Amino acid sequence: MWKNIFKYRYLLLGFASGFIGGLTAMWLMGFWLGDNITDNINTYQNLTLKEDSAIIDAVAKVTPSVVNIISNKNVQSFSGRVFEQIGGGTGFIVRDNGFIATNRHVVADEKAEYTVITSDGSSYEVTVVALDPFNDLAVIKIDANNLTVADLGDSDTLRVGQRVVAIGNALGEYQNTVTSGIISAVNRVIVADDGVRLERLDGVIQTDAGINPGNSGGPLVNMIGQVIGINTAIDLQGREIGFAIPINSVKSAIESVLTTGSIKRPMLGIRYIHINKELAVLNNMDIENGALVVRGNNSNELAVTPGGPADRAGIKENDIILSIDDIAIDKERSITSILSKYQPGDVVKLKVWRAKKELVLAVKLGEL
Repeated sequence: MWKNIFKYRYLLLGFASGFIGGLTAMWLMGFWLGDNITDNINTYQNLTLKEDSAIIDAVAKVTPSVVNIISNKNVQSFSGRVFEQIGGGTGFIVRDNGFIATNRHVVADEKAEYTVITSDGSSYEVTVVALDPFNDLAVIKIDANNLTVADLGDSDTLRVGQRVVAIGNALGEYQNTVTSGIISAVNRVIVADDGVRLERLDGVIQTDAGINPGNSGGPLVNMIGQVIGINTAIDLQGREIGFAIPINSVKSAIESVLTTGSIKRPMLGIRYIHINKELAVLNNMDIENGALVVRGNNSNELAVTPGGPADRAGIKENDIILSIDDIAIDKERSITSILSKYQPGDVVKLKVWRAKKELVLAVKLGEL
């Protein structure tokens, strides 16, 4: 009997010691996990606060340079009644003496009158200085001085996943609305419709930062408050799919306006179509990328402008231009987007495919 008692006592003691050991282990584990959970929460909160602070600082830096653009036009209906049509867009100041960059489609209506409202609420009449024939860009001017100028960044360094902020006159009534998101993609090619015409835009930035009607022409900004794009279009079939023109592709146009009073764009003097894989297969071509120099549908629309830059350099009909200064022409980079970084008078090197041979020709660019 005693033997059994000792036996059970031994088991009970073993259970008790095991139970106490388990509690101790759980307490130690909880203490360790608790510290780690607390550390993780603190790290997350610090990262969130740091990110929020970066957004706040970026917005504070760029907002004084953002303006609202109001369009006003009298329209006569079929019944003969005249009514006022009002629209809105956005822009940002590029010189302290009143020069402002925006989208071309924001100020393209010659029958409308435009007004700029600056961040301090001041109102100014607008002079449309230049409309870009290459891009959805316009430069306008107001009669003001000592304005806050936007800091222009480098859009060539953008990375997918990078945080950005969009600022604009959302829906034409919510001034300086701020939305945040990321760079969803770069070098997109889209065809935008402003209700008047279709326009191909090459190399644009895709973002999920909220871009609404009225945001057109406003800045897309990085986390150090630099403008890296001009908000220009949204995909109406999707959600959180917006597009901005990279700031690097319009810097030369802005500088051209500021120095000469107009946007000077270079030209080659050719008609061309972009080659893709389907076109290459259909026409039994050796090349799947590039620009094929061809006539227009009308026989009078020559492939090469007589006496133009390309003609003087020796470009011929049915040549395929493969690259400009070693920048390949493909589905992401068109001739137009590549030339947007050059000025009339610049000399560029064209790599050309002709009769199954590769040629290199130097072309001095003309003015569009």
